[in-house]
Amino acid sequence: MISTPRLLLRNWQPRDRSPFATLNADPRVMQYFPSPLTSEETDLALERIAAHFERCGFGLWAAEIRATGEFAGFIGLSVPGFQTHFTPCVEIGWRVAARFWNQGLATEGALEVLRYGLGPLCLKEIVSFTAEENRPSRRVMEKIGMTRDPRDDFDHPGIAEGHPLRRHVLYRMRRAANESPRRA
Repeated sequence: MISTPRLLLRNWQPRDRSPFATLNADPRVMQYFPSPLTSEETDLALERIAAHFERCGFGLWAAEIRATGEFAGFIGLSVPGFQTHFTPCVEIGWRVAARFWNQGLATEGALEVLRYGLGPLCLKEIVSFTAEENRPSRRVMEKIGMTRDPRDDFDHPGIAEGHPLRRHVLYRMRRAANESPRRA
């Protein structure tokens, strides 16, 4: 569990399923994905998230608003299941319900997740990627200190050739060579 002044990043609970399905079905939230997810696809995503935690010991945490207990989305780390020039890797990602946009929650949570990944988890690098046109996520990546080299941009192998969202940008954050990771 990771906490910030406004967020609790925690294990998933059965009560998260319905608001997660609502979030994944929202065309605004899923604008930079090939399509919104059905309820069944959300259930499969939750199964993959649980399996990832089992396999890796970390994953995409449910994000809860500390003051109200409301489900806000997810923020966390994952190992992408596709192959490209920068894999294998660990990715930081987030998905936040539209009603919580423009409040700095993704940035706040992602900063703590980066600290956790580069500190206690001792990761040497964390990446993040999104569709080239996804300016909101790119702004979060930049605010948390990640950097982009346009030579690393790629065509996402999970998105059909010719699809307008296929081209992705890659951002990176490396642990400084002289930085000794914090131990949990």
